[in-house]
Amino acid sequence: MEQTMYHHVVDIHNKRIFPGEVVIQDHVIVRIQETNKPCEHYILPGFIDAHVHIESSMLIPSEFARLATIHGTVATVSDPHEIANVCGMEGIEYMIQNGKKVPFHFFFGAPSCVPATAFETAGAILASQQIDELLQREEILYLSEMMNYPGVLFKDEEVMRKIALAQKYNKPVDGHAPGLRGEDALKYIQAGISTDHECYTREEALEKLQAGMNILIREGSAAKNFEALIDLLPTWEKQMMFCCDDKHPDELLIHHINHHVQRAVQRGIDVFKVLQAACINPVEHYKLPVGLLREGDAADFIIVRDLNSFDIIETWIQGKLVAKNKQSRIPSIQEGTINQFKIMPKAVHDFILPKVPGKHSIRVIEAIEGQLITKTVLANIKEEDGNLVSDIDNDTLKMVVVNRYSEAPIAVAFIKNFGLKEGAIASTVAHDSHNIIAVGVTDKALCDAVNAIIACEGGVVALGNNKQCLLPLPVGGLMSNLPAEEVASQYSKVDAYAKELGSTLRAPFMTLSFMALLVIPQLKLSDKGLFDGATFNFVDLQIDSFSTS
Repeated sequence: MEQTMYHHVVDIHNKRIFPGEVVIQDHVIVRIQETNKPCEHYILPGFIDAHVHIESSMLIPSEFARLATIHGTVATVSDPHEIANVCGMEGIEYMIQNGKKVPFHFFFGAPSCVPATAFETAGAILASQQIDELLQREEILYLSEMMNYPGVLFKDEEVMRKIALAQKYNKPVDGHAPGLRGEDALKYIQAGISTDHECYTREEALEKLQAGMNILIREGSAAKNFEALIDLLPTWEKQMMFCCDDKHPDELLIHHINHHVQRAVQRGIDVFKVLQAACINPVEHYKLPVGLLREGDAADFIIVRDLNSFDIIETWIQGKLVAKNKQSRIPSIQEGTINQFKIMPKAVHDFILPKVPGKHSIRVIEAIEGQLITKTVLANIKEEDGNLVSDIDNDTLKMVVVNRYSEAPIAVAFIKNFGLKEGAIASTVAHDSHNIIAVGVTDKALCDAVNAIIACEGGVVALGNNKQCLLPLPVGGLMSNLPAEEVASQYSKVDAYAKELGSTLRAPFMTLSFMALLVIPQLKLSDKGLFDGATFNFVDLQIDSFSTS
């Protein structure tokens, strides 16, 4: 069957726009030529998210595709290390097979760091043997983010073996090195690392670009680096891409990579340079089999109202109309679940932390709005009956991480900037090992929140004032297998209730999910204790007032 369309053709490769006739036959573009017929809208290659964890949308891949396509996204470069940390190879297989059931381009990587570090408990280990098996598969296009940058710098044998395997199979290696500069950054890049999505200053990104690295401009639900990095794009358009990294379902319902594009163009950046980053660079860097609106290409493209608002009218993948006028045409797929949860309910006394005699201060994690990095601040201990408790007046709240894979003591720390005045929030979305993480104003509230999560074997919850809002996530404690719109609606209610309890963060659950991510400096909490990402060692919570040792 042959289809003919008449639109203004946006030819990114040759930097020209012309009224064109586009002919599709058997899922392939067979002809593009100029026409004298009237053309109202614009046709161009679809957008690509160059680095994303599908799991962070709380949607299984097939449901993620339903939302992403309404925003003009036709493909993702997806790192499945979230589900891999919970369920290992079985989790990766789950993502691949579910993704194949819908018309969307999911390109998965082999997770390089499962677990992310040796300082936490995950549900699985992927050694170089498993990485070798994955990289041989046609569905696996790259070695995903090498978060263990100390392992690269010190030439850890297992780390270097994984990088060598990617090079053996001629597949790129993604990076993850926030704040790495100077000689250390050069060593990291020279080891074969080709991208970084963790730059949070212009200076860091420029230094890495000049060293030949590809830099991704990230704008997710928690980490937002667009403003810091976007002014580099006009000069470095061949080495930059757009990504979300982590995006919650309520926000994915509103926009995706189209928002990056719209903001960049409205900032005055040349539209061809913006589209080079949004459409072309990911295809060329990762060698993706995605059409780029050329004769002989797969019919993967979008139709937009104009080149300013980038209002998406239609999204086509392999010659099939998958979304039109903000409505997905991809049906929901009924899918089963996989999980790993091996602990019993907790008691309030499990959360009690006695004061250490002679210690008068505590190290406190300072969460930063819009960033994954944290700061270390010192605070006076607040105690009741000889135990450390939350200091609500100074917004220094107790935070815990509970091992979900085996019975173990609960790890306790304190955190600023969550702002809760009542109750607690908890989640099994806790990068990267996905143990239970919670913040609360009392030990009882923390216990209740953790037990609500244990009862449903994974999810997000906000509770307090005799009310509970819960979104179960039965797929690995990370994703729901319900329709995307229903998940987004339920999540919005939990998020809203967390803010009703006092949280001042724009995305409290997304921020919470990164407070156990040890590879992002500075102070974080794993199930094994308080961890300083700058020194890559555990540190004491309670300290003498005049010492940080």
